[in-house]
Amino acid sequence: MGTRLTELPALEPDPLEPRAEDVARYVEALQGLSKANADFARRATWNEIRLAGARAGRRPEEARETLNRLFRLGGPPARPLDGPMRGLMVTPTVPRPLDLGLRALASVWMPWTGKRFDAASERGDNLLTSSARVPTRILWPSYRGEPVGGGQAAFRFRTYVSPGSVDPDIDTLKIDYDSDENPGLLIRDILDELVQIVPGAYLGKVLLRRGGEWRLVGYFGLEPAAPPVDAPNMAARPQAATAAA
Repeated sequence: MGTRLTELPALEPDPLEPRAEDVARYVEALQGLSKANADFARRATWNEIRLAGARAGRRPEEARETLNRLFRLGGPPARPLDGPMRGLMVTPTVPRPLDLGLRALASVWMPWTGKRFDAASERGDNLLTSSARVPTRILWPSYRGEPVGGGQAAFRFRTYVSPGSVDPDIDTLKIDYDSDENPGLLIRDILDELVQIVPGAYLGKVLLRRGGEWRLVGYFGLEPAAPPVDAPNMAARPQAATAAA
């Protein structure tokens, strides 16, 4: 069954202290909205992802459970991703002392701005600010990114759809860095897995290979750098329409 807009206010979770199941129920309802309300669904879903990331510092268990539930509501993008995507580093999922250190660093310096996808070749790369050049050269002296605008594109990947490494019961878009063109230190041991929650709002898990196993070390979000060309011209207020199932 679809979702009526009139049902959403009663389902909207507390933004500060929600239960993970309440956030998941609300986002699942957003998935049932009609295409006429696709922009509202995208903005509301993106807001829940941001709020979970903001809560992760003081409510880590709830935030991580919320993000995992949202991830498991998704699947591979309905359309192949193509072009630049804006990125949000939602939260790390590492032991508490390291988590606090990474949060403090990210609050003053976040060199990652998103990803570029090439649907035709099933490849892509990461978009970094110019401030990433010095630390990149220190960590990987022989590696050079591609100048793009005022920043750089680096760490190319290939994409394919496959069951999740830590969620084998759902299909995900794998973002795989394990190739000779990437540095051997750290980068080739990273695997991103991405799902579409609603069109235009994507949630990813960052996995790190250690001891032959993939471990979850963080969540990130992606959204189009520009609205899809075939997206309806929405007003800020959603339309009062009933969704199709």
